[in-house]
Amino acid sequence: MIEIIINGETLAVKEGETVLKAARAHGIPIPYLCFHPALKPSGACGLCGVETGPVSGKKVVMLSCILKVTPGLEIRTESDLVAAHRQKAFDKLLSMAPNSVRIRELAEKFNVPVAPKPDSCIRCRLCIRVCKEIIGARAIAMVKTETGSHVGPGDGTCIGCGTCANLCPTQFIRVRDQDNVRVVSIGDNVLSRLPLERCEACGGRYATTQFLAHVDDNTGHHVHTAGQDHHFCPSCTKLMSRRARTENEHLRK
Repeated sequence: MIEIIINGETLAVKEGETVLKAARAHGIPIPYLCFHPALKPSGACGLCGVETGPVSGKKVVMLSCILKVTPGLEIRTESDLVAAHRQKAFDKLLSMAPNSVRIRELAEKFNVPVAPKPDSCIRCRLCIRVCKEIIGARAIAMVKTETGSHVGPGDGTCIGCGTCANLCPTQFIRVRDQDNVRVVSIGDNVLSRLPLERCEACGGRYATTQFLAHVDDNTGHHVHTAGQDHHFCPSCTKLMSRRARTENEHLRK
């Protein structure tokens, strides 16, 4: 057995073993991912860096899974130098596996701040602008959270028109019609569940009750819609328009 110093404490460790194994044997936490006791260490993940060097001399960070203990070796598992090293190592790993729960949990355990988990939203705000400026529903907004700003519910109420999903360049917002209900989702969160109305011509479900009411409220006095109380799906509307044009042309003849 030989003696080394870890975080100011003198410890008796087995000669020839690595600093990581010595620290683990004494319950001293050091982050790692690529180490396994049955395999030769490679230092691939870079997380297990520790600071070594004399107190009054130059200090460096070395990987504890590779560094062998020597008599009188001084190690610090927590320091500004170690923190900077861990930050770079975690950032590199998350650039390759941004959705890894294990890496993110390990970073949180060792108090290493990392970039928020990607959610496929590029914060272009097209959905927010069209819902506010064109539709007028104000159902979507940027919501501030502990992990940053995210697209979420606004002050208004979703009418299920689907315009936001049509404009979303990354399909982060989705619209799904199932069992006569339209579901609008922002990522994994449901924005609205709204019943679908039937087309009065073909009987197919095509638009939400809230959307049709919104259309009526905003176009009821228009010269081409005044006095028309029927709701037709786009296909039937086109079909009836063609028939109307054909009939008009026949009357003119």
